[in-house]
Amino acid sequence: MACLKLGSRADVFRKQGQDWYCTTGLPSDITVTVGEQSFHLHKFPLLSKSGLLERCIREKIENGEDSCVVDLSDIPGGAKAFELAAKFCYGVKFEMTASNVVHLRCAADYLEMTEEIAEGNLIAQTENFLAQTVLRSWKDSIKALHTCDDILDLAEKLQIVKRCIDSIATKSCTNPDLFGWPVIQYGGPMQSPGGSVLWNGISTGARPRSSSPDWWYDDVSCLSLPLYKKLISAMEYRGINQDIIVGSLNHYAKRRLPGLNRRKSISDVSSCLSMSSLTSIPSEEEQKYLLEEIDRLLPFQRGVTSCKLLFGLLRTAIILKASPSCVSNLERRIGMQLDKATLEDLLIPNISESVETLYDVDCVHRILDHFLAMDQETGGASPGLGEDAQILASPSLMPVTMVAKLIDGYLAEVAPDVNLKLPKFRSLAAAVPDYARPIDDGLYRAIDIYLKAHPYLSESEKEELCRVMDCQKLSLEACTHAAQNERLPLRVIVQVLFFEQLQLRSSIAECLMVSENLEGGSRQLLPTVSGEQESQALREGMDSMKQRVADLEKECSTMRDEIERLGRSRSTGKSRFSLGMKPQICSTKEAVPATAAATSDDKIAVVKGDDTTPRLKNRHKKKLSIEA
Repeated sequence: MACLKLGSRADVFRKQGQDWYCTTGLPSDITVTVGEQSFHLHKFPLLSKSGLLERCIREKIENGEDSCVVDLSDIPGGAKAFELAAKFCYGVKFEMTASNVVHLRCAADYLEMTEEIAEGNLIAQTENFLAQTVLRSWKDSIKALHTCDDILDLAEKLQIVKRCIDSIATKSCTNPDLFGWPVIQYGGPMQSPGGSVLWNGISTGARPRSSSPDWWYDDVSCLSLPLYKKLISAMEYRGINQDIIVGSLNHYAKRRLPGLNRRKSISDVSSCLSMSSLTSIPSEEEQKYLLEEIDRLLPFQRGVTSCKLLFGLLRTAIILKASPSCVSNLERRIGMQLDKATLEDLLIPNISESVETLYDVDCVHRILDHFLAMDQETGGASPGLGEDAQILASPSLMPVTMVAKLIDGYLAEVAPDVNLKLPKFRSLAAAVPDYARPIDDGLYRAIDIYLKAHPYLSESEKEELCRVMDCQKLSLEACTHAAQNERLPLRVIVQVLFFEQLQLRSSIAECLMVSENLEGGSRQLLPTVSGEQESQALREGMDSMKQRVADLEKECSTMRDEIERLGRSRSTGKSRFSLGMKPQICSTKEAVPATAAATSDDKIAVVKGDDTTPRLKNRHKKKLSIEA
């Protein structure tokens, strides 16, 4: 740290208790009190440098007071600043540094130590040291700005704060090697294997470090919030990259908000422990104020602030009971980039006394609403439809599809909570638009977990929950599992079986089409070993699928007979389940004439194979539905 040595006389100031004495051999004729400390000095050295003390002494003499006592308790910097100013008046040796120059400058202004009183006075000396030395150094500018906290108003009036901030903001986007190492070094000094770095001709023993844009984060984290806010504003005015500013805000928040460090790594823990020895942990009110101010400083722009930081701030805001506007802003920021979040981010603990659920489902629902509203505004909610009303894959649908998968995973995570009510679970599941889920396997898994954890649900409640799921969008594996799932309502199982049968029929039709193409090609080309193996594999796959179709037809027929039997046994004559389809919908025993398929593209042609099992030719699928 740079310093300026002033004065030439030996130190003649001695302290006894709370009293200071100047041991020059002459009796003291003036007493200056600063708070609880008293300085027993001489009039002439003081009035020759200070316009304020000259006026005070003249008034005492004109009033004929025997004792000359002057109270300067409101001097900036307190007793320490006045001690240095008094030493300057006496010409005693002392060092002016970046740590005391601000207090000295403000005390000199208070004492009116101008050039009109004496040439080379304290105001001129401090101004020259600030301009020529302190503001040219990164670390000295940081230290000088740090000392402005307790005299902030006067330091701002004298433009000290502005000059320090301008110096820091300018240097923050510059290579630090041009003006010295940062104040806080990462990991301590390191020996250079190939030679030492020379600094002012002296070997430092340190290895050259490659600077990165975040090299200054630690240095400015020691500043108080008012000064830090002024620094960030100055950096934004100079057009520094938003990512760099957000990184600094993230670093500053983690230093000041202990709640953000609950999921930190071991290296972060050691770093925070070293920092805690320098700064005390702020109170909850101070943390709440700091969090709300950081929320205001964060740019309201998608992708600039990481989801991890935003979720950490949101959790802390909920715990500290921050203002509703702060919580709402954080939820809206997260909603703008929900597709970048992870399942762990969404697991926000619920601390509300009125709600007994483990996780804050309402908060996640609000975040999802913000995302969907943003997605509609940007035109992302306009899916293109291809043949058979299937959604065409496009980059604009990627975020909403990722969010749908994320919400399905979240639903599966919160489903085991016995205190999670059906309306809240169903509402969150239904909030995701249909086009966002190309497949409903994740939603089915979440519903199955919820039904398992809530066995007391009635049949009507189970049916209400299952309406959120589209059985046509279940994979073959999910259909197989659902068909044997005793927790599902009977009506849903029937729907699953029906659509599973359609999928199998479609697969068989595709296999037959491939087989016919292979047989047609074999008449023109010589048979090969690989072609025969492929044909054999296709035949085996077709046989397996045919057997599966037959098994499903038997299950569907048995279930239909059971439903009809239950309906006839009811005295009211009302059936519990009504199937809006013909009885032969689950059977393929009745063959459709082949001529019908030729006349209409909406019908399915069925022809007899060699094994008397119905085969489907490649035709357009016929949409079948079961009225629930």
